[in-house]
Amino acid sequence: MQRRPLWSRVLLHVAIALVAGILLGSIIQTQINLAALARMGVEISLARRIATTLWDLVTFSPIYALLFSVGFLISQTVALTISRLVLHGRYRLALCPLLAIVALFATLHIVNHFAPMPTLVAATRTTFGLVAMLASAGFAGLLLALLRGRGHRHRGTHLTGAAIMALGAGIVGLAPSPPALAQVDAPAYRLEVLTEGLEHPWSLAFLPEGRMLVTERPGRLWLLDAQGQRLDEIEGVPEVFASGQAGLFDVLVSPQDDQHDRLFLSYACGELAANHTCLARARLDDGALSEVEEIFRTHPAKRGAAHYGGRLAWLGDGTLLLTLGDGFDYREQAQNLESHLGSLVRLNTDGSAAQDNPFVNEVDARPEIYSIGHRNVQGLVVAGDGRVIAHEHGPRGGDEINLISPGANYGWPIATTGLDYTGARVTPFTEYPGTEAPLLEWTPSIAPSGMTLYDGDLFPAWRGNLFVGSLVDHEVRRVTLDADATRAKDVEGLFGELEERIRDVRTGPDGAVYLLTDSPDGQLVRVVPASP
Repeated sequence: MQRRPLWSRVLLHVAIALVAGILLGSIIQTQINLAALARMGVEISLARRIATTLWDLVTFSPIYALLFSVGFLISQTVALTISRLVLHGRYRLALCPLLAIVALFATLHIVNHFAPMPTLVAATRTTFGLVAMLASAGFAGLLLALLRGRGHRHRGTHLTGAAIMALGAGIVGLAPSPPALAQVDAPAYRLEVLTEGLEHPWSLAFLPEGRMLVTERPGRLWLLDAQGQRLDEIEGVPEVFASGQAGLFDVLVSPQDDQHDRLFLSYACGELAANHTCLARARLDDGALSEVEEIFRTHPAKRGAAHYGGRLAWLGDGTLLLTLGDGFDYREQAQNLESHLGSLVRLNTDGSAAQDNPFVNEVDARPEIYSIGHRNVQGLVVAGDGRVIAHEHGPRGGDEINLISPGANYGWPIATTGLDYTGARVTPFTEYPGTEAPLLEWTPSIAPSGMTLYDGDLFPAWRGNLFVGSLVDHEVRRVTLDADATRAKDVEGLFGELEERIRDVRTGPDGAVYLLTDSPDGQLVRVVPASP
Protein backbone atom coordinates (compact mmCIF):
# COMPACT_ATOMS: atom_id res chain seq x y z
CA MET A 1 0.00 0.00 0.00
CA GLN A 2 1.31 3.45 -0.92
CA ARG A 3 2.26 5.52 2.13
CA ARG A 4 0.58 8.87 2.75
CA PRO A 5 2.86 11.78 1.70
CA LEU A 6 4.86 13.24 4.59
CA TRP A 7 3.28 16.68 4.33
CA SER A 8 -0.22 15.28 4.61
CA ARG A 9 0.72 13.29 7.71
CA VAL A 10 2.19 16.42 9.30
CA LEU A 11 -0.95 18.36 8.48
CA LEU A 12 -3.15 15.61 9.90
CA HIS A 13 -1.15 15.43 13.14
CA VAL A 14 -1.27 19.20 13.63
CA ALA A 15 -4.99 19.29 12.90
CA ILE A 16 -5.72 16.50 15.40
CA ALA A 17 -3.71 18.19 18.16
CA LEU A 18 -5.20 21.60 17.40
CA VAL A 19 -8.80 20.38 17.44
CA ALA A 20 -8.13 18.42 20.63
CA GLY A 21 -6.80 21.52 22.35
CA ILE A 22 -9.75 23.64 21.24
CA LEU A 23 -12.39 21.10 22.26
CA LEU A 24 -10.74 20.29 25.57
CA GLY A 25 -10.36 23.97 26.39
CA SER A 26 -14.03 24.56 25.63
CA ILE A 27 -15.15 21.66 27.81
CA ILE A 28 -12.94 22.79 30.69
CA GLN A 29 -14.17 26.38 30.60
CA THR A 30 -17.80 25.22 30.61
CA GLN A 31 -17.28 23.01 33.64
CA ILE A 32 -15.47 25.75 35.54
CA ASN A 33 -18.30 28.22 34.85
CA LEU A 34 -20.92 25.69 35.90
CA ALA A 35 -18.94 24.89 39.05
CA ALA A 36 -19.04 28.58 40.00
CA LEU A 37 -22.84 28.50 39.77
CA ALA A 38 -23.03 25.25 41.72
CA ARG A 39 -21.03 26.80 44.56
CA MET A 40 -23.81 29.37 44.90
CA GLY A 41 -26.33 26.60 45.40
CA VAL A 42 -27.68 26.54 41.84
CA GLU A 43 -28.98 23.09 40.93
CA ILE A 44 -27.76 21.99 37.49
CA SER A 45 -29.02 18.68 36.19
CA LEU A 46 -26.83 16.36 34.15
CA ALA A 47 -28.98 17.05 31.10
CA ARG A 48 -28.45 20.83 31.44
CA ARG A 49 -24.75 20.32 32.03
CA ILE A 50 -24.42 18.26 28.84
CA ALA A 51 -26.57 20.70 26.85
CA THR A 52 -24.49 23.67 28.04
CA THR A 53 -21.26 21.89 27.20
CA LEU A 54 -22.50 21.13 23.69
CA TRP A 55 -23.77 24.69 23.28
CA ASP A 56 -20.36 26.07 24.17
CA LEU A 57 -18.71 23.70 21.73
CA VAL A 58 -20.76 25.39 19.02
CA THR A 59 -20.61 29.02 20.17
CA PHE A 60 -17.46 29.34 22.28
CA SER A 61 -15.16 27.02 20.32
CA PRO A 62 -14.96 29.15 17.13
CA ILE A 63 -13.87 32.21 19.09
CA TYR A 64 -11.56 30.20 21.30
CA ALA A 65 -10.10 28.63 18.15
CA LEU A 66 -8.99 32.09 17.01
CA LEU A 67 -7.38 32.77 20.39
CA PHE A 68 -5.78 29.37 20.72
CA SER A 69 -4.70 28.52 17.20
CA VAL A 70 -2.26 31.28 16.31
CA GLY A 71 -0.12 30.84 19.40
CA PHE A 72 -0.36 27.06 19.25
CA LEU A 73 0.72 26.85 15.62
CA ILE A 74 3.63 29.22 16.12
CA SER A 75 4.73 27.56 19.35
CA GLN A 76 4.65 24.07 17.86
CA THR A 77 6.61 25.14 14.82
CA VAL A 78 9.25 26.57 17.13
CA ALA A 79 9.21 23.52 19.42
CA LEU A 80 9.59 20.97 16.61
CA THR A 81 12.25 23.06 14.89
CA ILE A 82 14.34 23.39 18.06
CA SER A 83 13.95 19.70 18.81
CA ARG A 84 15.03 18.69 15.31
CA LEU A 85 17.80 21.17 14.58
CA VAL A 86 19.23 21.98 18.01
CA LEU A 87 18.46 19.00 20.22
CA HIS A 88 18.78 16.27 17.57
CA GLY A 89 15.19 15.14 17.92
CA ARG A 90 15.22 14.97 21.72
CA TYR A 91 12.97 16.62 24.32
CA ARG A 92 10.05 16.95 21.93
CA LEU A 93 7.72 15.59 24.61
CA ALA A 94 8.75 18.44 26.91
CA LEU A 95 9.13 21.26 24.40
CA CYS A 96 5.80 20.93 22.61
CA PRO A 97 3.54 21.08 25.70
CA LEU A 98 5.70 23.68 27.45
CA LEU A 99 5.69 26.10 24.53
CA ALA A 100 1.97 25.49 23.95
CA ILE A 101 1.30 26.53 27.55
CA VAL A 102 3.51 29.59 27.22
CA ALA A 103 1.78 30.56 23.96
CA LEU A 104 -1.71 30.35 25.43
CA PHE A 105 -0.66 32.24 28.56
CA ALA A 106 0.83 35.01 26.39
CA THR A 107 -2.27 35.10 24.18
CA LEU A 108 -4.61 35.46 27.14
CA HIS A 109 -2.41 38.16 28.66
CA ILE A 110 -2.32 40.14 25.40
CA VAL A 111 -6.06 39.80 24.80
CA ASN A 112 -6.92 40.83 28.36
CA HIS A 113 -4.64 43.85 28.02
CA PHE A 114 -6.30 45.17 24.88
CA ALA A 115 -9.88 44.01 25.46
CA PRO A 116 -12.24 46.48 27.22
CA MET A 117 -13.08 43.90 29.90
CA PRO A 118 -10.55 42.70 32.52
CA THR A 119 -10.73 38.96 31.68
CA LEU A 120 -12.09 37.78 28.34
CA VAL A 121 -12.35 34.05 29.01
CA ALA A 122 -14.38 33.84 32.20
CA ALA A 123 -12.93 30.49 33.26
CA THR A 124 -9.50 32.10 33.65
CA ARG A 125 -10.66 34.59 36.31
CA THR A 126 -9.28 32.28 39.02
CA THR A 127 -5.87 30.68 39.35
CA PHE A 128 -7.39 27.21 39.20
CA GLY A 129 -9.32 28.04 36.03
CA LEU A 130 -6.27 29.56 34.37
CA VAL A 131 -4.13 26.54 35.21
CA ALA A 132 -6.82 24.19 33.90
CA MET A 133 -7.06 26.06 30.60
CA LEU A 134 -3.27 26.12 30.25
CA ALA A 135 -3.22 22.39 30.93
CA SER A 136 -5.50 21.85 27.94
CA ALA A 137 -2.93 23.64 25.77
CA GLY A 138 -0.18 21.46 27.26
CA PHE A 139 -2.20 18.37 26.43
CA ALA A 140 -2.54 19.48 22.80
CA GLY A 141 1.21 20.05 22.57
CA LEU A 142 1.94 16.67 24.12
CA LEU A 143 -0.47 15.00 21.71
CA LEU A 144 1.29 16.57 18.73
CA ALA A 145 4.67 15.45 20.04
CA LEU A 146 3.42 11.88 20.42
CA LEU A 147 1.84 11.87 16.97
CA ARG A 148 5.00 13.12 15.33
CA GLY A 149 6.91 10.24 16.90
CA ARG A 150 10.65 9.84 16.57
CA GLY A 151 13.13 9.58 13.86
CA HIS A 152 11.51 11.39 10.94
CA ARG A 153 13.85 13.01 8.51
CA HIS A 154 15.30 16.48 8.62
CA ARG A 155 13.09 17.70 5.80
CA GLY A 156 10.14 17.02 8.06
CA THR A 157 10.95 20.23 9.93
CA HIS A 158 10.30 22.34 6.88
CA LEU A 159 7.19 20.36 6.03
CA THR A 160 5.95 20.70 9.61
CA GLY A 161 6.36 24.47 9.55
CA ALA A 162 4.74 24.81 6.14
CA ALA A 163 1.86 22.55 7.09
CA ILE A 164 1.25 24.36 10.36
CA MET A 165 1.29 27.77 8.67
CA ALA A 166 -1.03 26.52 5.94
CA LEU A 167 -3.45 25.25 8.54
CA GLY A 168 -3.30 28.55 10.40
CA ALA A 169 -4.04 30.50 7.23
CA GLY A 170 -7.31 28.60 6.90
CA ILE A 171 -8.70 29.59 10.32
CA VAL A 172 -11.15 32.46 9.91
CA GLY A 173 -14.18 33.80 11.81
CA LEU A 174 -17.26 35.59 10.56
CA ALA A 175 -19.67 37.55 12.73
CA PRO A 176 -23.10 38.49 11.34
CA SER A 177 -24.32 42.05 11.79
CA PRO A 178 -27.37 42.50 13.99
CA PRO A 179 -30.58 43.49 12.21
CA ALA A 180 -31.53 47.14 12.34
CA LEU A 181 -34.49 48.08 14.52
CA ALA A 182 -37.39 49.75 12.81
CA GLN A 183 -38.07 53.42 13.52
CA VAL A 184 -41.62 54.76 13.62
CA ASP A 185 -42.81 58.30 13.16
CA ALA A 186 -41.77 60.58 16.02
CA PRO A 187 -42.91 64.09 16.88
CA ALA A 188 -40.98 66.65 14.89
CA TYR A 189 -37.99 67.80 16.90
CA ARG A 190 -34.86 69.88 16.56
CA LEU A 191 -31.42 69.11 18.00
CA GLU A 192 -29.56 72.03 19.51
CA VAL A 193 -25.89 71.55 20.40
CA LEU A 194 -25.36 73.63 23.53
CA THR A 195 -21.85 72.62 24.55
CA GLU A 196 -18.93 70.93 22.81
CA GLY A 197 -15.49 69.81 23.88
CA LEU A 198 -16.56 67.82 26.93
CA GLU A 199 -14.22 64.90 27.65
CA HIS A 200 -16.37 61.78 28.08
CA PRO A 201 -19.22 63.52 29.89
CA TRP A 202 -21.13 61.11 32.13
CA SER A 203 -23.95 62.86 33.96
CA LEU A 204 -26.10 65.99 33.87
CA ALA A 205 -27.98 67.67 36.73
CA PHE A 206 -30.09 70.82 36.88
CA LEU A 207 -29.72 73.65 39.38
CA PRO A 208 -32.09 76.52 40.12
CA GLU A 209 -32.32 79.37 37.59
CA GLY A 210 -31.60 76.95 34.73
CA ARG A 211 -27.95 76.33 35.51
CA MET A 212 -26.54 72.83 34.97
CA LEU A 213 -23.79 70.59 36.25
CA VAL A 214 -21.92 68.12 34.02
CA THR A 215 -19.46 65.47 35.16
CA GLU A 216 -16.61 64.26 32.97
CA ARG A 217 -15.36 60.74 33.55
CA PRO A 218 -11.67 61.78 33.93
CA GLY A 219 -12.70 63.63 37.12
CA ARG A 220 -13.94 67.12 36.25
CA LEU A 221 -17.20 68.85 37.23
CA TRP A 222 -18.45 71.79 35.16
CA LEU A 223 -20.97 74.51 35.93
CA LEU A 224 -22.96 75.62 32.89
CA ASP A 225 -25.43 78.45 32.43
CA ALA A 226 -29.00 78.00 31.17
CA GLN A 227 -27.76 78.21 27.57
CA GLY A 228 -25.24 75.44 28.14
CA GLN A 229 -22.19 77.69 28.11
CA ARG A 230 -19.44 76.68 30.49
CA LEU A 231 -19.05 79.05 33.43
CA ASP A 232 -16.54 77.35 35.74
CA GLU A 233 -14.70 74.12 36.34
CA ILE A 234 -15.70 73.27 39.88
CA GLU A 235 -12.73 72.87 42.20
CA GLY A 236 -12.53 70.46 45.12
CA VAL A 237 -13.80 67.32 43.38
CA PRO A 238 -12.71 64.20 45.32
CA GLU A 239 -9.71 62.31 43.98
CA VAL A 240 -10.97 59.98 41.26
CA PHE A 241 -9.52 56.73 39.95
CA ALA A 242 -9.87 57.25 36.18
CA SER A 243 -9.03 54.26 34.00
CA GLY A 244 -11.10 52.25 31.53
CA GLN A 245 -14.70 52.53 32.75
CA ALA A 246 -13.61 54.06 36.05
CA GLY A 247 -13.89 57.75 36.81
CA LEU A 248 -16.32 60.41 37.98
CA PHE A 249 -19.90 59.27 37.45
CA ASP A 250 -23.16 60.82 38.63
CA VAL A 251 -23.97 64.14 40.26
CA LEU A 252 -27.17 64.46 42.30
CA VAL A 253 -28.59 67.68 43.69
CA SER A 254 -30.46 67.75 47.00
CA PRO A 255 -34.25 67.79 46.49
CA GLN A 256 -34.72 70.22 49.38
CA ASP A 257 -35.50 73.73 48.18
CA ASP A 258 -33.20 75.26 50.76
CA GLN A 259 -30.33 72.83 50.08
CA HIS A 260 -29.76 73.00 46.33
CA ASP A 261 -26.12 73.70 47.08
CA ARG A 262 -25.77 70.21 48.59
CA LEU A 263 -24.38 67.79 46.00
CA PHE A 264 -23.71 64.06 45.94
CA LEU A 265 -21.05 62.60 43.64
CA SER A 266 -20.46 58.95 42.75
CA TYR A 267 -17.03 57.97 41.48
CA ALA A 268 -14.37 55.27 41.36
CA CYS A 269 -11.76 55.53 44.09
CA GLY A 270 -8.58 53.59 44.82
CA GLU A 271 -6.19 52.11 42.29
CA LEU A 272 -6.21 49.41 39.65
CA ALA A 273 -5.32 46.64 42.08
CA ALA A 274 -7.92 47.63 44.69
CA ASN A 275 -10.76 50.04 43.94
CA HIS A 276 -14.35 50.80 44.86
CA THR A 277 -17.43 52.75 43.85
CA CYS A 278 -17.52 55.67 46.27
CA LEU A 279 -20.06 58.33 47.20
CA ALA A 280 -19.23 61.79 48.51
CA ARG A 281 -21.33 64.75 49.57
CA ALA A 282 -20.29 68.38 49.38
CA ARG A 283 -21.53 71.94 49.14
CA LEU A 284 -21.27 74.05 46.00
CA ASP A 285 -20.01 77.46 47.00
CA ASP A 286 -18.70 80.14 44.58
CA GLY A 287 -17.41 77.73 41.94
CA ALA A 288 -15.85 75.26 44.35
CA LEU A 289 -16.87 72.33 46.51
CA SER A 290 -16.58 72.67 50.25
CA GLU A 291 -17.26 70.32 53.15
CA VAL A 292 -16.34 67.41 50.85
CA GLU A 293 -16.83 64.11 52.65
CA GLU A 294 -16.74 60.52 51.48
CA ILE A 295 -19.82 58.92 53.00
CA PHE A 296 -19.88 55.46 51.40
CA ARG A 297 -17.65 53.02 49.55
CA THR A 298 -18.31 49.51 48.34
CA HIS A 299 -16.81 46.47 49.99
CA PRO A 300 -14.90 44.40 49.21
CA ALA A 301 -12.34 46.12 47.02
CA LYS A 302 -11.99 44.78 43.50
CA ARG A 303 -9.28 44.65 40.86
CA GLY A 304 -9.73 46.00 37.34
CA ALA A 305 -11.44 49.04 35.86
CA ALA A 306 -14.89 47.81 34.85
CA HIS A 307 -18.50 47.67 36.05
CA TYR A 308 -19.04 50.32 38.70
CA GLY A 309 -22.69 51.23 38.23
CA GLY A 310 -22.71 54.73 39.68
CA ARG A 311 -26.23 56.09 39.02
CA LEU A 312 -27.99 58.00 41.78
CA ALA A 313 -31.65 58.81 42.44
CA TRP A 314 -33.79 60.15 45.25
CA LEU A 315 -36.62 58.19 46.80
CA GLY A 316 -39.68 60.00 48.10
CA ASP A 317 -38.66 59.56 51.74
CA GLY A 318 -35.41 61.47 51.28
CA THR A 319 -33.13 58.42 51.07
CA LEU A 320 -31.09 57.85 47.95
CA LEU A 321 -30.32 54.88 45.74
CA LEU A 322 -26.87 54.15 44.34
CA THR A 323 -26.43 51.51 41.65
CA LEU A 324 -23.37 49.26 41.72
CA GLY A 325 -21.69 46.98 39.23
CA ASP A 326 -20.39 43.45 39.71
CA GLY A 327 -16.77 44.34 38.93
CA PHE A 328 -16.90 42.09 35.81
CA ASP A 329 -14.52 39.42 37.13
CA TYR A 330 -16.55 39.08 40.32
CA ARG A 331 -19.98 38.32 38.92
CA GLU A 332 -20.81 35.66 41.52
CA GLN A 333 -20.58 38.39 44.16
CA ALA A 334 -23.88 39.76 42.84
CA GLN A 335 -25.54 36.87 44.74
CA ASN A 336 -23.55 37.43 47.93
CA LEU A 337 -25.25 39.54 50.59
CA GLU A 338 -21.89 40.08 52.28
CA SER A 339 -20.70 42.00 49.21
CA HIS A 340 -21.95 45.27 47.74
CA LEU A 341 -20.89 44.23 44.25
CA GLY A 342 -23.79 43.74 41.84
CA SER A 343 -26.41 45.40 44.06
CA LEU A 344 -28.42 48.56 44.58
CA VAL A 345 -27.88 50.25 47.92
CA ARG A 346 -30.25 52.61 49.76
CA LEU A 347 -28.61 55.22 51.95
CA ASN A 348 -29.39 58.11 54.22
CA THR A 349 -27.82 61.42 53.29
CA ASP A 350 -24.94 60.72 55.70
CA GLY A 351 -24.13 57.44 53.92
CA SER A 352 -25.58 55.16 56.57
CA ALA A 353 -27.99 52.36 55.75
CA ALA A 354 -31.67 53.24 55.76
CA GLN A 355 -33.09 51.66 58.91
CA ASP A 356 -35.85 49.76 57.08
CA ASN A 357 -33.65 48.27 54.33
CA PRO A 358 -34.62 44.67 53.56
CA PHE A 359 -31.46 43.02 54.93
CA VAL A 360 -30.62 45.43 57.72
CA ASN A 361 -31.29 42.87 60.44
CA GLU A 362 -29.44 39.96 58.82
CA VAL A 363 -26.09 39.24 60.43
CA ASP A 364 -24.30 38.10 57.27
CA ALA A 365 -25.58 40.86 54.99
CA ARG A 366 -24.50 44.39 54.15
CA PRO A 367 -27.23 46.58 55.67
CA GLU A 368 -27.10 49.08 52.80
CA ILE A 369 -28.25 46.53 50.17
CA TYR A 370 -31.66 47.20 48.61
CA SER A 371 -31.65 44.60 45.81
CA ILE A 372 -29.18 42.05 44.43
CA GLY A 373 -28.41 40.06 41.29
CA HIS A 374 -27.36 42.98 39.08
CA ARG A 375 -24.57 43.10 36.51
CA ASN A 376 -23.90 46.79 35.82
CA VAL A 377 -26.79 49.18 36.46
CA GLN A 378 -26.30 52.52 34.68
CA GLY A 379 -29.88 53.71 34.28
CA LEU A 380 -32.13 54.58 37.21
CA VAL A 381 -35.36 56.57 37.56
CA VAL A 382 -37.95 56.96 40.30
CA ALA A 383 -41.44 57.64 38.98
CA GLY A 384 -43.82 60.09 40.62
CA ASP A 385 -45.73 57.20 42.20
CA GLY A 386 -42.54 55.83 43.76
CA ARG A 387 -41.85 53.00 41.32
CA VAL A 388 -38.13 52.38 40.86
CA ILE A 389 -37.08 51.43 37.35
CA ALA A 390 -33.51 50.46 36.48
CA HIS A 391 -31.70 48.98 33.53
CA GLU A 392 -28.45 47.09 33.40
CA HIS A 393 -25.91 45.89 30.88
CA GLY A 394 -25.86 42.27 29.85
CA PRO A 395 -22.76 40.88 28.13
CA ARG A 396 -23.57 39.78 24.55
CA GLY A 397 -27.28 40.43 24.89
CA GLY A 398 -29.37 40.24 27.99
CA ASP A 399 -29.58 44.00 28.65
CA GLU A 400 -32.53 44.40 31.01
CA ILE A 401 -35.09 46.91 32.23
CA ASN A 402 -36.30 45.95 35.70
CA LEU A 403 -38.94 47.16 38.12
CA ILE A 404 -37.03 47.24 41.41
CA SER A 405 -38.54 45.92 44.62
CA PRO A 406 -36.73 45.98 47.99
CA GLY A 407 -35.05 42.68 48.74
CA ALA A 408 -35.60 41.23 45.27
CA ASN A 409 -33.04 39.18 43.33
CA TYR A 410 -32.64 40.09 39.64
CA GLY A 411 -30.82 36.94 38.68
CA TRP A 412 -27.32 37.80 37.56
CA PRO A 413 -25.38 35.58 36.93
CA ILE A 414 -27.79 32.71 37.65
CA ALA A 415 -30.37 33.69 35.04
CA THR A 416 -29.77 35.75 31.90
CA THR A 417 -30.38 35.59 28.17
CA GLY A 418 -26.94 37.06 27.54
CA LEU A 419 -23.80 35.19 26.55
CA ASP A 420 -20.22 35.90 27.53
CA TYR A 421 -18.25 37.96 25.02
CA THR A 422 -16.61 34.71 23.90
CA GLY A 423 -20.00 33.19 23.04
CA ALA A 424 -19.95 30.89 26.08
CA ARG A 425 -23.01 30.41 28.23
CA VAL A 426 -22.89 32.39 31.46
CA THR A 427 -25.56 30.05 32.84
CA PRO A 428 -27.89 27.35 31.54
CA PHE A 429 -30.88 29.35 32.81
CA THR A 430 -32.76 32.26 31.30
CA GLU A 431 -35.03 32.23 34.36
CA TYR A 432 -34.63 30.65 37.77
CA PRO A 433 -36.84 30.26 40.87
CA GLY A 434 -36.45 33.13 43.30
CA THR A 435 -35.25 35.63 40.69
CA GLU A 436 -37.19 38.41 38.99
CA ALA A 437 -37.85 38.43 35.25
CA PRO A 438 -37.09 41.72 33.44
CA LEU A 439 -39.78 43.96 32.00
CA LEU A 440 -37.78 44.08 28.77
CA GLU A 441 -34.51 42.63 27.53
CA TRP A 442 -32.37 43.42 24.52
CA THR A 443 -30.50 40.80 22.54
CA PRO A 444 -28.23 41.74 20.86
CA SER A 445 -27.05 44.26 23.40
CA ILE A 446 -27.70 47.97 22.95
CA ALA A 447 -25.34 48.85 25.85
CA PRO A 448 -27.87 51.00 27.74
CA SER A 449 -26.62 54.13 29.48
CA GLY A 450 -28.52 57.04 31.01
CA MET A 451 -32.31 56.91 31.27
CA THR A 452 -35.15 59.32 31.92
CA LEU A 453 -38.89 58.93 32.42
CA TYR A 454 -40.23 61.78 30.33
CA ASP A 455 -42.75 63.97 32.17
CA GLY A 456 -42.35 67.25 30.32
CA ASP A 457 -44.87 69.32 28.36
CA LEU A 458 -42.97 69.97 25.13
CA PHE A 459 -43.65 66.47 23.76
CA PRO A 460 -47.08 65.33 25.01
CA ALA A 461 -46.94 62.16 22.90
CA TRP A 462 -43.87 61.03 24.81
CA ARG A 463 -45.15 61.66 28.32
CA GLY A 464 -44.73 58.60 30.54
CA ASN A 465 -42.20 56.97 28.18
CA LEU A 466 -38.71 55.86 29.09
CA PHE A 467 -35.82 57.18 27.05
CA VAL A 468 -32.75 54.94 27.22
CA GLY A 469 -29.38 55.96 25.82
CA SER A 470 -27.62 53.37 23.67
CA LEU A 471 -23.85 53.33 23.48
CA VAL A 472 -23.73 50.64 20.80
CA ASP A 473 -26.52 51.82 18.51
CA HIS A 474 -25.64 55.53 18.82
CA GLU A 475 -29.22 56.52 19.53
CA VAL A 476 -31.88 56.72 22.23
CA ARG A 477 -34.47 53.94 22.55
CA ARG A 478 -38.02 55.03 23.38
CA VAL A 479 -39.74 52.48 25.60
CA THR A 480 -43.41 52.47 26.57
CA LEU A 481 -44.71 51.09 29.87
CA ASP A 482 -48.02 49.51 30.77
CA ALA A 483 -50.10 51.39 33.30
CA ASP A 484 -48.96 49.09 36.10
CA ALA A 485 -45.36 49.02 34.79
CA THR A 486 -45.34 45.23 34.60
CA ARG A 487 -44.48 45.18 30.89
CA ALA A 488 -42.36 47.37 28.64
CA LYS A 489 -42.03 47.67 24.87
CA ASP A 490 -39.16 49.04 22.83
CA VAL A 491 -40.90 51.28 20.29
CA GLU A 492 -38.28 53.16 18.30
CA GLY A 493 -34.79 54.57 18.07
CA LEU A 494 -34.35 58.35 18.12
CA PHE A 495 -31.65 60.95 17.54
CA GLY A 496 -29.46 58.58 15.54
CA GLU A 497 -28.55 61.45 13.24
CA LEU A 498 -26.08 62.55 15.90
CA GLU A 499 -24.08 59.39 15.15
CA GLU A 500 -22.74 59.50 18.70
CA ARG A 501 -22.66 57.21 21.72
CA ILE A 502 -25.33 58.51 24.10
CA ARG A 503 -24.13 58.50 27.71
CA ASP A 504 -26.89 60.33 29.57
CA VAL A 505 -30.52 61.28 28.93
CA ARG A 506 -32.42 63.76 31.12
CA THR A 507 -35.74 65.58 31.14
CA GLY A 508 -35.06 69.25 31.73
CA PRO A 509 -37.17 71.57 33.85
CA ASP A 510 -38.15 73.30 30.59
CA GLY A 511 -39.62 70.05 29.21
CA ALA A 512 -36.80 69.51 26.71
CA VAL A 513 -34.83 66.27 26.45
CA TYR A 514 -31.11 66.67 27.16
CA LEU A 515 -28.42 64.32 25.88
CA LEU A 516 -24.73 63.85 26.65
CA THR A 517 -22.62 62.20 23.96
CA ASP A 518 -19.74 60.00 25.07
CA SER A 519 -16.51 60.84 23.27
CA PRO A 520 -13.28 62.79 23.85
CA ASP A 521 -15.14 65.70 22.22
CA GLY A 522 -18.51 65.13 23.84
CA GLN A 523 -21.54 67.36 23.47
CA LEU A 524 -24.51 68.55 25.48
CA VAL A 525 -27.52 68.45 23.15
CA ARG A 526 -31.04 69.77 23.78
CA VAL A 527 -34.02 68.24 21.99
CA VAL A 528 -36.93 70.64 21.44
CA PRO A 529 -39.95 70.64 19.11
CA ALA A 530 -39.22 71.63 15.55
CA SER A 531 -40.07 75.20 14.68
CA PRO A 532 -43.48 75.57 13.03
